[in-house]
Amino acid sequence: MLTRPDRLRDKDAELLRTLTAACPEMTELAWLVHSFAELLTPAPGNDTRLTEWTAARAAGLPHLHSFTRGLEHDRAAVDAGLTLPHHNGRAEGVDTRTEKIMRQMHGRAGFRLLRHRILLA
Repeated sequence: MLTRPDRLRDKDAELLRTLTAACPEMTELAWLVHSFAELLTPAPGNDTRLTEWTAARAAGLPHLHSFTRGLEHDRAAVDAGLTLPHHNGRAEGVDTRTEKIMRQMHGRAGFRLLRHRILLA
């Protein structure tokens, strides 16, 4: 369900068709997953499409209820992520790499060695 339909292997596409045919909840879940995935490419108007998508609360899928509540919790940030082309991925990557190095060196050396390892990474 999380793979683009055009990239599914034949056996996986057949399995998805079988599952969605056997269970109406799976059909609804598959549609909701695909429609949400379309929102992940930043574009103007995605914020209004997200409002329509959050009608998923009406579906009888409790896990989606908690997911939509989480989206509504910080709606401004979610709207910015879905509509603006800017992101902080590079900064997050540097931060993650720095934290990994710090965990590896915990209690073993001082700031000078930590700084040296980060600059070499």
